[in-house]
Amino acid sequence: MKSQLSPLVDTFDRRIRYLRLSVTDRCDFRCQYCMTEEMRFLPRKSVLSEDEVIRLATLFVELGVEKIRLTGGEPLIRPDIVGIARRLNAIDGLKELVLTTNGSQLTTLAKPLVDAGVSRINVSLDTLCERQFAELSRTGHLDKVLRGIDAAIAAGFQRIRLNTVLLTGQNEEQIEPLLDYALEKGIDIAFIEEMPMGHITQTERELSLVPSAQVLETIKSRFSLLPIVGGAADGPARRYAIEGTDTEVGVISPITHNFCDSCNRLRVTPDGRLVLCLGHENALDLRQMLRSDMDSSSLKRAIVAALAYKPERHVFDQPDEPQVVRLMNVTGG
Repeated sequence: MKSQLSPLVDTFDRRIRYLRLSVTDRCDFRCQYCMTEEMRFLPRKSVLSEDEVIRLATLFVELGVEKIRLTGGEPLIRPDIVGIARRLNAIDGLKELVLTTNGSQLTTLAKPLVDAGVSRINVSLDTLCERQFAELSRTGHLDKVLRGIDAAIAAGFQRIRLNTVLLTGQNEEQIEPLLDYALEKGIDIAFIEEMPMGHITQTERELSLVPSAQVLETIKSRFSLLPIVGGAADGPARRYAIEGTDTEVGVISPITHNFCDSCNRLRVTPDGRLVLCLGHENALDLRQMLRSDMDSSSLKRAIVAALAYKPERHVFDQPDEPQVVRLMNVTGG
């Protein structure tokens, strides 16, 4: 029996409160676990315009979404990103606007984003070693990201979190250095298991997985961790307070600790496809509906109807070929 609290309740009685909105598939990095080195991006005319982004977001908020996360690709390379953030923040009923970035543009955009209403940001940072950073990101510069983090701290976001993907044989020894860096800066950190998405051959995924249990064991050897009970619109991280500090540490475990029973999320891709589950390919083309001048009531009915196809869970069991062929830059995780 579906709850009457919100039209956005799926067939497993999970209420959708959180929308991850990817505003571009382009990025100034080429991280190994996210995309291939030679990329072919969407034609710009295929990407949702600022007005289309705002219209869709407004419909989702009217349907009960409380939190929107801007993702990419790299959302901060989109020229109108501050304007998008400002208009999203003005939507009546939206409780929280957050953003995920690689940090490369934060030296110039951190303060404008705070002023536009972005309350929290996640910054991808997989290593503090310049050589590793160059290898993992292919085109990124570590010093630029670190300066961006400092700019974000100065800008006054409510919270800043590092997102770290660990890969055996590449950066698994970075758990403690990155944790110490987060503690020094007074920010949070989450360690993420690599998700098997896209035809990326640079890593042997089964061999590269660093399980979250291993991460927690390493951290607990030095610190006492206190579990944090998440809110209704929180993401999938299991979060812990580090006793005696203001820093939180989290683990996101799509492989070893399935979190689908509490899934509260939907995703919209840069070209307007509503992705119902990160681990499945089924999607609804909202861009076609927007550009055919479908009225808002019909659009909302289509979104609600699509929830009938949201699966109970992903099955990231790491076969030889990934089950999901789209790359991570399409949905931003």
